[in-house]
Amino acid sequence: MTLEKMLQSQGFGSRKHCQQLIQNGAIAIEGEVITQPKQKLQLQGLKFSVYGQDYTYREKVYIALNKPQGYECSHQATHHFSVFDLFDDILLNRGLQCVGRLDQDTTGLLLLTDDGQFLQALTHPKKHVAKVYRMYTADPVTDAQIQQLADGVELRNESGIFAATDICRLAEHELEMTIHQGVYHQVKRMLAAVGNKVEKLHRQQIGALNLPELELGQWIYLDDAQVQQARTRMQD
Repeated sequence: MTLEKMLQSQGFGSRKHCQQLIQNGAIAIEGEVITQPKQKLQLQGLKFSVYGQDYTYREKVYIALNKPQGYECSHQATHHFSVFDLFDDILLNRGLQCVGRLDQDTTGLLLLTDDGQFLQALTHPKKHVAKVYRMYTADPVTDAQIQQLADGVELRNESGIFAATDICRLAEHELEMTIHQGVYHQVKRMLAAVGNKVEKLHRQQIGALNLPELELGQWIYLDDAQVQQARTRMQD
């Protein structure tokens, strides 16, 4: 791949803009300034800098964000901030998308990517990727409610039965459970269906990928092993 095409693939703008960056001496590889847009590159393990800022070539990006409250999973947020406000234009230029959604008042693990196949693999209804949620409830969680959640509940305007697995009462008003679907407001609606109410909701895990140790609003690139973890624990 040529230098100009590599820069364009990494989100540095149009082909013309990338050519200008190169011709202006803004691009260096291993400390050497490259001024030829057609310079051929070996992409594996490639590291480069743009105006002194270091970057690593990534064919696709896979990101884990610890989503804070008050952020919508939309490019066109209407009433709150957008999670995409937390990323720079270079990443946004790559076509970064949320892998599923979290409500604006829900915190925790949110994946983002520019890999359409990865997004489809984790969000297609037939894949049933496990998602672990922790929540605080308005009323004490009863044994009967836990049994109802395990047996499955009906949700208005949805077909089928929605059941949780690996249900654990962490405290009188605190519950952890795993779901394998992803319909609108599913966890909140399931708790309402058994006579309780979610006051605070946090997603801790997707597949076998636990939320990394991140402050709210912080994010990291996932490595290959973490990407694979997110794909695991699927049900047929």
